[in-house]
Amino acid sequence: MYIKRNIGWGLILRYAWKNLIFFTIYAAIIFWIYHYLGWNFIDIPFQPLSVIGIAVAFYIGFKNSQSYDRFWEGRKIWGGIVNYSRTWAIRVLSFVKSEDEEADKRMHTQLIHRHIAWLNALRVQLRQPKWWALKENKAVEKMFDKHGERNASCNEAYNFVSKREFVDLKKRVNPATHLVKNQARDLETLRNNGVIDGFQEMQLQAVLEEFYNLQGKCERIKNTPFPRQYGYFSKVFTWIFVLLLPFGLLDVFEDDTMSSTGAGEAWYVFLMIPFSVLISWIFTTMEIVGDNSEDPFEGRLNDVPMTALCRTIEIDLRDMLDEEELPEPVAPKDNILY
Repeated sequence: MYIKRNIGWGLILRYAWKNLIFFTIYAAIIFWIYHYLGWNFIDIPFQPLSVIGIAVAFYIGFKNSQSYDRFWEGRKIWGGIVNYSRTWAIRVLSFVKSEDEEADKRMHTQLIHRHIAWLNALRVQLRQPKWWALKENKAVEKMFDKHGERNASCNEAYNFVSKREFVDLKKRVNPATHLVKNQARDLETLRNNGVIDGFQEMQLQAVLEEFYNLQGKCERIKNTPFPRQYGYFSKVFTWIFVLLLPFGLLDVFEDDTMSSTGAGEAWYVFLMIPFSVLISWIFTTMEIVGDNSEDPFEGRLNDVPMTALCRTIEIDLRDMLDEEELPEPVAPKDNILY
């Protein structure tokens, strides 16, 4: 998630430099053919082009709205994970009590640390790219690869479980699911040993159920691509508009009084080409913004900062255990919080 208030031009150019070069050359060639070769027949009236532009803007607006809904739903789900994680920790600390304080301390640590493992396992699973995921240009991909957050090692998720449990989890297709299952088995053991009663077990199991619900909601977004009829045709319509745009601007700024002089010719060049590039960049940027919000768990510029959220929860829960050596919050990299 990009956190700086103003997006720097360096980052903007990483996304836009190819398009800006193409739009400039394309508009210049069309202007040269029209003005210097005298092909006056290639210009088109701007009125129908403006109607196309309005339609494309509405279509892009709808796509961006739906894309943002996917991101915001993902962020709300992780907000729920934050809240229920704290609920899990406080219930474990409150309910799991016996005459053996050392045993209680070990069980508190095991249940809460395993939950931290679940958080990281879920994060890593959600970060694994799908074949339909958006592919950026090399300049943007190079920046993300440098940060090394999108395809984090799965081993990072299991630093909080025993070696035996870690070995078992490596064999699993969905490790996060089995971590919650192991939590439930420990609760059953605690009830059988008389450490917690049936009501307390039910309260703890209810939190585990909510973790499954939240995980399932994340997986629903992750495994359901944005409807391609919106994503694909938005791009098609945008490029139809920007490719026709220079033809509609050929005579918009033309002034017969000034065009006979060198100054008038220079003024015409200055207006037609830059305005064509500017309008084309605006429309393609709006379309790209929607693309970057479709899949909120890929570890890109505008995605849910799951790494930072996992670390925030880890700090809170380990602090509840009265641990002294707490990790530092995750710092942004190039103003991007992962």
